Amino acid sequence: MATPSRTVKRLQELYENLPLPAGHVIGMAVDFLLDRLRPAPLPGSRSLHRRAGALLVLAGVGLNFWALHERRRHTAGRFALERPEELVTTGPYAMTRHPMYVGWWFIRLGTGTLAGSAWTLVTLPVLSLAGHPEVLREEALLAEHFHEAYPAYAGRVPRYLGFPARQPP
Repeated sequence: MATPSRTVKRLQELYENLPLPAGHVIGMAVDFLLDRLRPAPLPGSRSLHRRAGALLVLAGVGLNFWALHERRRHTAGRFALERPEELVTTGPYAMTRHPMYVGWWFIRLGTGTLAGSAWTLVTLPVLSLAGHPEVLREEALLAEHFHEAYPAYAGRVPRYLGFPARQPP
């Protein structure tokens, strides 16, 4: 059985490697408050909101887990999300350079849809734009750490969503 200090250490490690962007947590809280203060219902039936919202949340959670799994697969020692040992370009990283951010977008959109609130349609783009400078800082660090490999990767894989660049034959 794990000692209390060992359990605390494990929980701390888990939290440190949890891709939980503060902007999205704040955004969900703001969405909730705005919906309580001034409801802005989505058009359509409640059952449609529930189905679509659940699918979006599941897609986001699935994408985040897949990205974490892929990152751990490329880690030899102790896993540290903020300190990659190698540039991961496989799995979801072959489709987007930031699959966990995209996953959180799906989760945010899904929770708003589940709640039947249109506020997420306003707050998600605003908070995503506010978080964009952090993404650019991350990319600069990756380019510095992975010298030639990162610029080549960035040239063929979209930052968020889009179509990958065509590879020469």
